[in-house]
Amino acid sequence: MRLLLDQNLSHRLVPSLSDVFPGSVHVRDVGLAQADDEAVWAYAAAHDLAIVSKDSDFRQRSFLHGAPPKVVWIRRGNCSTTDIGTMLRAHRDDLHAFADDNAAAFLALS
Repeated sequence: MRLLLDQNLSHRLVPSLSDVFPGSVHVRDVGLAQADDEAVWAYAAAHDLAIVSKDSDFRQRSFLHGAPPKVVWIRRGNCSTTDIGTMLRAHRDDLHAFADDNAAAFLALS
């Protein structure tokens, strides 16, 4: 599973998660740092990436449009980049099962 980390998550997660989610990128690394949700959505769909975000707008878009792309919604308030990385690692198997489920479009993690 390759992830597209939204602007509200640190770009430092990409290298720290490269061993479990190789090929993942951050929006700023692909020229989408200032892009609107529609552009991020289109990029993720075109490049087979799952959007990971704390933004509920992607949750709503997922309910309206379905996949692709798949959306992972981080349901945590203020927390550190380390906490987010630890959570994504802890849910690695869930994330890979989600990626393999053709009917699934949305996954909430907390």
